[in-house]
Amino acid sequence: MKNYFSLLFFALIGTALYGQGQTVLEKGAVSFVSSRNVYVKFSSTENINIGDTLFIQQNGKMIPALLVSNKSSTSTVCTPLLAKKMQSSDVVIARTTVMPKKPEAEDKKPPEPPEPPTVKEKVPATRESNPVATPEEDEGGGPLLKEQVRGRVSVGSYSSLSDYQNTHRMRYAFLFRGDHLKNSKFSTDTYITFRHTLNEWAQVQENLGNALKVYALSVKYDFSPASSLSFGRKINPRISSVGAIDGLQYEQGVGNFIFGAIAGTRPDFADYSFNLDLLQAGAYASYVSGASGHVHQTTFGFLEQRNKSETDRRFVYFQHMGELLDNLNLFSSFEMDLYENINNQPGNTMRLSNLFVSLRYRLSRNWRFSLSYDNRKNIIYYESYKSFIDRLIEDETRQGLRFGASYRPFSFVTVGANASWRFQKSDINVSRNLNGYVNFSRIPALDMRASLTANFLQTNYLESRMFGARISKDIIKKKLDGDLYYRMVNYRYSSNEAMVRQNIAGASLSLALLKQLTLYVYYEGTFDTRGQAYHRFNTRVIQRF
Repeated sequence: MKNYFSLLFFALIGTALYGQGQTVLEKGAVSFVSSRNVYVKFSSTENINIGDTLFIQQNGKMIPALLVSNKSSTSTVCTPLLAKKMQSSDVVIARTTVMPKKPEAEDKKPPEPPEPPTVKEKVPATRESNPVATPEEDEGGGPLLKEQVRGRVSVGSYSSLSDYQNTHRMRYAFLFRGDHLKNSKFSTDTYITFRHTLNEWAQVQENLGNALKVYALSVKYDFSPASSLSFGRKINPRISSVGAIDGLQYEQGVGNFIFGAIAGTRPDFADYSFNLDLLQAGAYASYVSGASGHVHQTTFGFLEQRNKSETDRRFVYFQHMGELLDNLNLFSSFEMDLYENINNQPGNTMRLSNLFVSLRYRLSRNWRFSLSYDNRKNIIYYESYKSFIDRLIEDETRQGLRFGASYRPFSFVTVGANASWRFQKSDINVSRNLNGYVNFSRIPALDMRASLTANFLQTNYLESRMFGARISKDIIKKKLDGDLYYRMVNYRYSSNEAMVRQNIAGASLSLALLKQLTLYVYYEGTFDTRGQAYHRFNTRVIQRF
């Protein structure tokens, strides 16, 4: 396995640096969300490559939300990066590079890259400082409260059939997002799901929180373009790792600074329901800069969390994202705990509990690179998890490195690889993973898309190899879309020298019944060398409005 990483490393280091291009913003919309992937539609994906990060814009901030894993001429298949599930019709932004054409004469100046709209939002700006108008700004630069409403209702069934058990689950979801309702200063965000297993209704009655999940339920009032107050359950993108906040959140912009405060509670640890005992409060400050065309946002905050009247956790939070250089983007965050309570003896010892750093570099139109480092410890809640305190203190730091690269030799072909290495001090939970792929956004004469993948995984207890192929095609344009895939997987457990081989085949169809009504049907079958079979059937109906 080490040879794979060595070959990948030296091949990429030996690549020569060449030409950089112009960064532009391209907007797309989420067209479908599955249990694992998010599908985003663009007018064209010519400048979007496998391995790119797509963003969503919230409260004046470009938030990394999706990682492109496959694409066609107008659509991308993405892996979500946020805990909050995305919804159909969500606006997604791709930061693409367009290589400038050679000027015909020396006095022709190449076009200046547009300034990203994220510099503005909470900070009032003039037309000169914000050339790209946002939905809250008219062409003259003045404020304009324009209603934007989108919603979705879905019903899905998920059936699993095997030799030892059959299960049938139902899932109902409701999403509604309304910005500036009736052109007012009020906005709302709601996302609620309800799921249950057939013939197991007693479990729902025993604990409704296990079936009913409220991921978002909030209302916001904008006092001005620079200040707002939110009430309800909402994730704050400036301190996203804190998770959902139940209660009040206030923000005030002053020049390039944004100051915020929160007061309320945290969701219950067991079932994500509302828990009035888990109190929390804090404040933060953000600085947003767009100097020299490079957008930067830095946030520093302080929070205290309690269980009733007892301190559960006290920590500071830091987050920074922005462009270090042209086409080089950095995202970093860390949390530093300031409180401990060991053997009923409170203390103020500092403890690094969260550290994450990610770099993305676009070398040229055809080459992309990414590198990330993750070093996280278990968060200790001294009151909520007091019975586990000894075990939590003894847990080691979880560390991981991830490296990715992609190359586009032709406009419709992308070749890439991702390597990851997770390790701990005692080497108890080490894993190495190498994933390679070749994607064809279109196959001439066949009018279809295809991809080939290979994955190699090595842990202390398991080694696996997976090879797969997928084809996708618009069967009836804008009406019926389908795909077929096959994967061959070989497993070898350290406790058992015997090799287990699985053959996995699947197919899915997406049918537009009406303009806003869509039916999805999915099947996957898994067959292994021991004669066991496992089948999955999923159906889903989505009504958008």
